[in-house]
Amino acid sequence: MEVNKLPDHDTTDNTTGCCPRFDPKGWDHRTLHFKDKLFVRATSKSVMHVPMNMGAVFSRVQNRMETDGAFDPRNMLTLSRDLSPWEAEHYFAATGDVEGEEMVRLSGTFITRVFEGPYRYAAEWAHEMEVAARAMGHEARRIFMFYTTCPRCAEAYGENYVVGLAEI
Repeated sequence: MEVNKLPDHDTTDNTTGCCPRFDPKGWDHRTLHFKDKLFVRATSKSVMHVPMNMGAVFSRVQNRMETDGAFDPRNMLTLSRDLSPWEAEHYFAATGDVEGEEMVRLSGTFITRVFEGPYRYAAEWAHEMEVAARAMGHEARRIFMFYTTCPRCAEAYGENYVVGLAEI
């Protein structure tokens, strides 16, 4: 069992200059094990689960991570989940502390599934993650989504891959 290891992610295939193209190979039906994996935690505002300032939050955290040398593109993972219809939280995998940001460590076992489609299906994908966890004999404690590209890049690439992660 490899701890804190993510599936490979080739960041060189980046024709948009923003988000690299996501290759889902290696991410579907995986089990990830985290032990004290370091993340930056941030929150964003929503209106009835529709993100309002997610782009600004992601840009701020990304810039601070790069400035502080805490971003490794091979370790790229952002876990997102709704806390309420009005707020979401996001965990950005980090390689070191980031000044001015909340640092947290996650430990646990997570199962993955890869989905493709628009954000509006997130609730259905979360339900599928709960079903997958139960099929393995577990209850999903928390369900996260890894939105692999921003909406503009997803449109440019013609694919919107989202990785669901259920903590079991």
